[in-house]
Amino acid sequence: MKRIVSSIVLVAFAVLLGAYVAQAEDGGKLLGVITKIEVAGQDAASATATLKDTATEQLVTVTVSDSLTLEKFKDHRIVEGDEIRCKYETVNGEHISKLFRKTAGC
Repeated sequence: MKRIVSSIVLVAFAVLLGAYVAQAEDGGKLLGVITKIEVAGQDAASATATLKDTATEQLVTVTVSDSLTLEKFKDHRIVEGDEIRCKYETVNGEHISKLFRKTAGC
């Protein structure tokens, strides 16, 4: 009986661990400083922002497509050098922004 219970617990743990790893691959979050902003095209329907992660010092490029953040890029409320809190999901190897905010507020 103990062997069956321990087997069930082990399988449950493996399933939960697999779900956690899959979730970690779907997206992430970071706190970093903007090093570069590139607004795409004249319609400005999207932009890419390169952030330097404060924890790892790595450069991370994030695609931003929400209209509120794009407006902040246009009127320079968010500029290079600002510290940003960002949540993103990874789709086909590209980081797509879900949340893109200045840490000090806008």
